Amino acid sequence: MAETWAVLAALLFLLICLVEGPAYNLVSVEAGQEAVLSCPYISKVPLLMVTWKMKCSPCCLLAYRSDHNETKKLNCSERMMWKYSPDRDPALRIYPVNLGDEGNYTCEVASSAGNYLFSSSLTVTVPPTVTLTCDNSRVAVCQAAAGKPAADISWIPASNQSTEEELHHPNGTVTRVSYIRWVNSMLPTLTCLVTHPATNQTLSIDLSDTSPRLPYLLIGGSTSVAAVSGMTLCLIFRCRAFRLRKLAHGSSVPFATKNFRSTPSCEKKDVDKPPALSESTYQNYNPRTIYMNY
Repeated sequence: MAETWAVLAALLFLLICLVEGPAYNLVSVEAGQEAVLSCPYISKVPLLMVTWKMKCSPCCLLAYRSDHNETKKLNCSERMMWKYSPDRDPALRIYPVNLGDEGNYTCEVASSAGNYLFSSSLTVTVPPTVTLTCDNSRVAVCQAAAGKPAADISWIPASNQSTEEELHHPNGTVTRVSYIRWVNSMLPTLTCLVTHPATNQTLSIDLSDTSPRLPYLLIGGSTSVAAVSGMTLCLIFRCRAFRLRKLAHGSSVPFATKNFRSTPSCEKKDVDKPPALSESTYQNYNPRTIYMNY
């Protein structure tokens, strides 16, 4: 009988400890936003002292003592402060929050009615950077970079041809990449769905614009170069022909071509004018066979 009472007393003590144990609060905040960790002290007795601690060594310690109306901060960033007046609501404010603030925090309250302990667990989420690209081999790549936790990627239309890769970074973020090859060229668009606690994004790509354009650009460039080169040669030939006409009609400098030859006479003073050049003179004209005799 005595043993039975001892067991019942132990169970009752355990139940009381579970009910009156420290409160626990889960807080999840996106990086760059404000995190508020509450310390729900509701006793009618004024508190004497409240202390916030982060469970690491050495980490932040933020304390307030009412009898001296004094606050102290040890190893705490300027981003950590009281949300309100600590004697009325001793909540802790962290702004802007970052990945280094993630962890467990405790709020200890001392009053004439006793000591109270409240615990909070802070989780920081990071939205990923989402991109959707494709290449000439008809492979689409959807990437959710540096997210925390890792994002989920799905495709529309759904396909069992997709593959995924993950890259874990030292700061706790994860990059997830999904690859898919599309076979049906009749599909108008391909859509990538990225699901994450901090953000949901949808990116689409027009499959009709994924044909390679570089060969056409090169062909067009070659044609342009050929056209410019041809125009340049044409101008050169016209300039040379014009020079030949000028020499034939108005210059005393003799000249020769493949089908026409003129030699000066030094014995006669009255030099006969050369006959006018007809169109037949230039029928076999070749700019490369011009020889000037001076």
